Amino acid sequence: MSKLSTLLAELVSLLESSGFCENTQITETSFFSTEQFAFKIRTTIFSSLSFQIRVYYNKGHCDYSYQVFDQEPLCRWDNKEHFPEIETFPHHCHSISGSVVESPLQGNPVTDLQLVLAELNRLFNIEARPEPKS
Repeated sequence: MSKLSTLLAELVSLLESSGFCENTQITETSFFSTEQFAFKIRTTIFSSLSFQIRVYYNKGHCDYSYQVFDQEPLCRWDNKEHFPEIETFPHHCHSISGSVVESPLQGNPVTDLQLVLAELNRLFNIEARPEPKS
């Protein structure tokens, strides 16, 4: 795992280069050692939704949560150990429909964020959706 400052810079860079994130802010950091730290990043996506990244890293293990919300949570990817029946346990996604499904995330914030950003673009990019026919 990268040093905390390097990791934060990489994640902020990915968010800012996505084309749909704005007002990105690192809102919390806790540094205990090079092997133990936590942070939270918030940004606005598609000009109206909030997107939050939370990471807690401890000696090679990474707990994470990537969540989209407006007034209420809309979807989330995390690795809390609540759904052992999911094939990708502990990695899972709380989908927009409300179901809990498999997740391709693995606990590497840089590669995981790339996957999440691609999925957010697919799910929420209004401009890419065809106009309804009248």
